[in-house]
Amino acid sequence: MSLDVFSAHLEQQDIRLDGKRSAVIVIDMINEFCKPGGKMVLPGYEALVGPQLALVEAARAAGAPVLWVHDAHRPGMRHEREWAKRTPHGLENTWATEIIEDLGARETDIHVTKRRYSAFFQTDLDLTLKDMQVDQLVICGVVTNICVRSTVHDAFFNGYEVVVPADACAATGPREQESSLYDIATHFGIVSDTKSVVAAYSRGTALTNMIAA
Repeated sequence: MSLDVFSAHLEQQDIRLDGKRSAVIVIDMINEFCKPGGKMVLPGYEALVGPQLALVEAARAAGAPVLWVHDAHRPGMRHEREWAKRTPHGLENTWATEIIEDLGARETDIHVTKRRYSAFFQTDLDLTLKDMQVDQLVICGVVTNICVRSTVHDAFFNGYEVVVPADACAATGPREQESSLYDIATHFGIVSDTKSVVAAYSRGTALTNMIAA
């Protein structure tokens, strides 16, 4: 992909993942967004399961924690901000907000509930990561151009090194996927793929941005 003139002012910094410093964060792979019966289903979630399972397995083998983010909302709010823009969805403590069974999330993993697009916004995610002395994040899930992207932005703002495996994320459409990954690669982190992230965990290889300066 060719760079625009503004984004071409890019300083490339490769990342070597360290199991003691990194974590995998899976965003909103919940029944509401993936399974029949969900109120806002993104078609094609099945393509993400294999790559995400590979990321989770590699992280666990390297001793890195896995965090699952659940979009969940309380009923009875006078002005639920997400519902002001989106169909009411994700009622807390229901089937809708559970991580899909395909991914094998464990109760002993860390689970974070968010009420806005970003997993950092007024949650304890940043505090939790700091307590684990984690400063490298592999972020995947749905959807790339909304909740994944918002979380990536806040991760960057909070000083984390960010890696986004493109094949473990899905956007609302091809245009949104390409645009969001382009912006992440040029301004917020490294865009890679699952195979490279797994190799980084297992063999210590460096992760290089898919977009070159």
